[in-house]
Amino acid sequence: MGVKIAVLREQAEGERRVSATPETVKKFIGLGAELAVEAGAGATASIADQAYADAGATVADRASVLADADIILGVQGPEPASIASAKSGAWLAAGLNPFGERARVDAYAAAGIEALAMEFMPRITRAQSMDILSSQSNLSGYKAVLDAAGEYGRAFPMMMTAAGTVSAARVFIMGVGVAGLQAIATARRLGAQVSATDVRSATKEQILSLGAKPIFVESVKGIEGEGSGGYATEMSEEYQKAQAELVSSHIAKQDIVITTALIPGRPAPRLISDAQIASMRSGSVIVDLAVESGGNVEGAVAGEVIERHGVKIVGHRNVPSRLAADTSALFARNLFNFLSAFWDKDKGAPVLDAEIGDAIRLTQGGKVVNPRLLT
Repeated sequence: MGVKIAVLREQAEGERRVSATPETVKKFIGLGAELAVEAGAGATASIADQAYADAGATVADRASVLADADIILGVQGPEPASIASAKSGAWLAAGLNPFGERARVDAYAAAGIEALAMEFMPRITRAQSMDILSSQSNLSGYKAVLDAAGEYGRAFPMMMTAAGTVSAARVFIMGVGVAGLQAIATARRLGAQVSATDVRSATKEQILSLGAKPIFVESVKGIEGEGSGGYATEMSEEYQKAQAELVSSHIAKQDIVITTALIPGRPAPRLISDAQIASMRSGSVIVDLAVESGGNVEGAVAGEVIERHGVKIVGHRNVPSRLAADTSALFARNLFNFLSAFWDKDKGAPVLDAEIGDAIRLTQGGKVVNPRLLT
């Protein structure tokens, strides 16, 4: 019998995604693995248990799925108590939020679980197809624009009618990573006038390539904002001041602002102050995609749409889960691409290399071993 892979039903509140689809189940079985899927795992992502069974998986209760499982797949890290029956040495591959859920990581170590944090995947070329942050952020950026459109009481495109002309909405994207780029593209497709900014000067060309207007500080030179692995880093006080002045004057003219700025392991940087919100016209909308990490927008509330100074501030939790069918398909492929890339045909199981294995492995042999958690 080959490696047994367990697919869990997510138990976190509001989580609608699933870590495997019938497509990836078939692919794993093609590698020689045995797949066991917890009953109801795909229900909220529009995947019936029968679809998994038809793909060749066993569908059962959690205890049966976990029994003798070599690899456990999840979207979010399961509560340690819920996988207490898993055997020592089993791998757990999921989005584990290592900085925010350190106690849970310690519990995995104590239980002998080898926890693999998919969000620690290094940003290198060969790991792009394994990167859950990119795949999920892509759809988050798209959904943020749709959420803004849903709250905005006006149209996005310019419309010329017999009764007069409707002006195009002005949309400003703050943070031009994967989510920001998709937000730019989506807002452009809807007909908005789009502008964008980022601390990394290299993104200017990307903004222009999508037909948007870059809003950058030009007076402060030599600050690139490029951190390790393609992530943004925090800027100097001089740059932050110049950026704030430029952005303040720009925000006051915008109808919709979408913020996407995150710094791994740190609270989200504050991009929009209460005074800047007050400068926007009544009926404007701000979508804060970083609300669960402390928020880019002053006063944003995780899980709520609130109103301040006549401006709606959208703070939906777990935005990828709001497109569960598509985000699940991408997340599941990330996991398959990861495990299949290291599949050893002779052993009938994946064998990780040092470059990627050491980057994502949090626990091993009963201890927390990842350097990012030991400093």
